[in-house]
Amino acid sequence: MRDVARHAGVSPKTVSNVMNGYPYIREETRTKVLAAIDALGYQMNISARNLKSGRTGIIGLAVPELSLPYFGELADAVIEAAEQHGLTVMIEQTGADRDRELTVINRPRGHLVDGLLYSPLGLGQEDIGQLTTSAPMVLLGERIFHSPVDHVMIDNVAGTKAAVEHLLQLGRRRIAVLGVHPGEKVGTAAIRYDAYAEALTEHGVPVPEELAFSAGKWHRSTGAEATQALLASGRKFDAVLALNDTLALGAIRTLTKHGLRIPDDVAVAGFDNIDEAQYSTPTLTTVDPGRTQIARTAVDLLVRRMTGDDSEHEEIVAPYELHTRESTLGTA
Repeated sequence: MRDVARHAGVSPKTVSNVMNGYPYIREETRTKVLAAIDALGYQMNISARNLKSGRTGIIGLAVPELSLPYFGELADAVIEAAEQHGLTVMIEQTGADRDRELTVINRPRGHLVDGLLYSPLGLGQEDIGQLTTSAPMVLLGERIFHSPVDHVMIDNVAGTKAAVEHLLQLGRRRIAVLGVHPGEKVGTAAIRYDAYAEALTEHGVPVPEELAFSAGKWHRSTGAEATQALLASGRKFDAVLALNDTLALGAIRTLTKHGLRIPDDVAVAGFDNIDEAQYSTPTLTTVDPGRTQIARTAVDLLVRRMTGDDSEHEEIVAPYELHTRESTLGTA
């Protein structure tokens, strides 16, 4: 920096101000400093700057599984939002395993990241007391518990009800549901199944409990397996609500393989609005949970906390949107 200052005929402090975007510098001076930087090939020592400021310029993102399109696309949106703040994102997977999720929380992080965006699936209400980290944290995704931590949430209930109501409006009454987790009290599967049942009840339609089929991890393969079990059961159904899009894509493959026409014989809806939903055959009706807005809102909130905002924690629900496509409406 001193070399740049000598070359430009200014002080090292002026060079520092230019490098850090200080606004009150004459344009002539800024131009001289930038020309000197180019001429000398100067690069700021980020490590030294971080040591001085106590910052790393990195935020963490912990998600259950990047192989699931929703979380892969969420990570992409977080990276884009973080870049707007000049931040780099370090990503790690937890596998939705409670012990690994607790390890993420309890691991000393101050020397690694300035803040953490965290999407837990294995934790429950009993783990609230452990939701503390050495760096600011914002929770993402499901409203599985209330905690003294900022939380940007998916509107699972309203989004699921919108999908069910869409199927009911089309005259479907025997709606199978794929992806339930028997015995689960909190978590995505429980929340979305309960919303499905509530929507049917609110419209005077009996809840067909015999049409609920489980799936462990929500992949295409488990969606196909659950649909195979549904068909093998011999129970009548005229629609399928998959609790996420990858389950729905597996269901479409299996239904088509068995000669069923979508949506003539069976309408199919999903949840997440992953990119593939627009290009599947048929294209998939699905709930968009506001993934991009979740990422932007969460990053903005985390940056506020990183800069010292200690106001009361916030719970923000992202707006959802139902995208109706060929899997329920046909190609007309």
